[in-house]
Amino acid sequence: MKAVTLYITCSDETEARAIGKQLLTERLVACINILPAIQSLYWWNDEIQDDSETAFFAKTTEDKVDQIIKRIGELHSYDCPCVVALPIEKGNPAFLDWIVEQTKN
Repeated sequence: MKAVTLYITCSDETEARAIGKQLLTERLVACINILPAIQSLYWWNDEIQDDSETAFFAKTTEDKVDQIIKRIGELHSYDCPCVVALPIEKGNPAFLDWIVEQTKN
């Protein structure tokens, strides 16, 4: 089973923690790393937005990505949340095995 990292942005740290804890509780992810206070510039409603956000990385397996994207859509405050999957090409084999073990149902 292939491990992946998800990159997700949220409105603030409270939302990132809540979504992250829910994904952990449901065993959809093995761990999360929260990056508070990022600055995001992006197009929305035909205007450039400049906002503070919080991002987090979540480690999971490739087979869970679609389920996680759906679940984040249910939990997130944004109409169009940023959720992107980044493949893990190489890494500590013990850590990658740990991700698989922690996300078993």
